Amino acid sequence: MRRTTRQIHVGNVLIGGGAPITVQSMTTMYTRDVAATVAQIHRLEEVGCELVRVAVPEEEDARAIAAIQRQIAIPLIADIHYDPKLALIAIEEGIDAVRINPGNLLGGHDAFVKIVEAAKRADIAMRIGVNSGSLDALERGPAMRKVSVQRLDDGTFLKSDPAEERRREREELSARMVAKALEYCGWADDLSFTNYKVSLKSSNVLTAVAAYRAFAAQSDVPLHLGITEAGTLVTGAVKSAVGFALLLADGIGDTIRVSLTAEPEEEIPVAFEILRSLDLRQRGVTFVSCPSCGRVEIDVLKIANEVEKRLTKVQTPIQVAVMGCVVNGPGESRDADIGLSGGRGKGVIYKKGQYLRTVPEGEFLDAVLKEVAAILPEHEAKLVYPGDGQLGPVSAGRTRKTGIGAELKQVEATPTAKAARGKPLPMAPR
Repeated sequence: MRRTTRQIHVGNVLIGGGAPITVQSMTTMYTRDVAATVAQIHRLEEVGCELVRVAVPEEEDARAIAAIQRQIAIPLIADIHYDPKLALIAIEEGIDAVRINPGNLLGGHDAFVKIVEAAKRADIAMRIGVNSGSLDALERGPAMRKVSVQRLDDGTFLKSDPAEERRREREELSARMVAKALEYCGWADDLSFTNYKVSLKSSNVLTAVAAYRAFAAQSDVPLHLGITEAGTLVTGAVKSAVGFALLLADGIGDTIRVSLTAEPEEEIPVAFEILRSLDLRQRGVTFVSCPSCGRVEIDVLKIANEVEKRLTKVQTPIQVAVMGCVVNGPGESRDADIGLSGGRGKGVIYKKGQYLRTVPEGEFLDAVLKEVAAILPEHEAKLVYPGDGQLGPVSAGRTRKTGIGAELKQVEATPTAKAARGKPLPMAPR
């Protein structure tokens, strides 16, 4: 069951109150570079981004808001730190929401009041953001990783538990985060302003989870989920998935951003995959493929990666499978809307559980994407499959007879390899 919250709006997108969990990202271009920022937002829109945030470190960036907004289709959020004047300019320029951390605003509570009053007049939303780093968190990492020993009065020794120290540190930090967030919410409520959401982000997954859970137990304000500075593509995706799953499975969370050290458009498929895995959103392609093993007799790695890459812009909820062995391949392929089960240089194409045809490995990519395009709306079909013969083969083939074994045989057949046969191996120096 989803946690019951009040509902707010960011532009025309509803958040909380039973609305679908929205997916958002943030641009990496200088916001004052309108053309580059708009181009990046268009790429985000193509892969399904529903809200986008831009950094506003200077007045020139705030003044660019209106020009950007005229050229995009999704709500725009201004990320403001320190200078409250930047928030007021962004609101004048027509921004849909402002993200602020009241704790680092110059002018403190008075500056917060000015921003809230402007937001109320413009009927726009606010995200109140609390980050663990902004609370002057204790820098005790090296100390927590060491085991300290204390001699007691009776002469015995007491050894510390680093894991227990880390747990206490997380509890203390998350409690401080929640206290600050509730304080800032009180500021907004005192001004009769309710069109806001809250985030309690940390780069430590368990700290963030503890803070979100504690806040959710005390407030009905919608929550933006994020694991801040999560990391590169693999690290960031894993940390975000773990943190979000723990919260979303408890019904906590109304909008999410997967923060990656990568191009922003790479964040969106990860976010939707997390939501699809928990059956919270059905937008986009559910992709199934072999993990690969010694039974695989096609180049499933190349084929699966190429198919998945070409499906990133599809928003219609379908399932596609690319399988490469006789054990799980046929079943997984039949369960998908479009499935490929390959082996020994050829493969069977299935459509909604029914056999369609058998194709050689060199035609796998073309055959799968052609069938996927056939079940999609016209505008998405063109993105997936440009036309007959335009994709080309993605694999030269891989079977037990023609794959690694054949390569080894070719090496063994060389004059150098033949000459080396029978010679004793050199002794390693003592």
